Amino acid sequence: MSGHGGRRGQAERDAITVEIGYALCSAAFAAAVVFGAVVGPVFVFDPPDGVRRALVGVGATVAAVLFVVRVVSVLMRFRPGAQPSQPGRTSPDS
Repeated sequence: MSGHGGRRGQAERDAITVEIGYALCSAAFAAAVVFGAVVGPVFVFDPPDGVRRALVGVGATVAAVLFVVRVVSVLMRFRPGAQPSQPGRTSPDS
């Protein structure tokens, strides 16, 4: 944000929008890959119904957890306008 409590500029809003889109797309891709890896054997082999349901359940659960973790981790890394711990200092060397 510009200044103290000011409104966000268009460039900062655009950067936030792009970062949210990246977080959602990368999380969806990672979740789909993991779900496919866990559930894939169901399509290759012919497991009993109990095993099939268990694999689909585990795959869906792991994919959902991975999705949330990925979105949160990407958005936590991107903190627009993050302030240094000591105002006026940009690195520990200064």
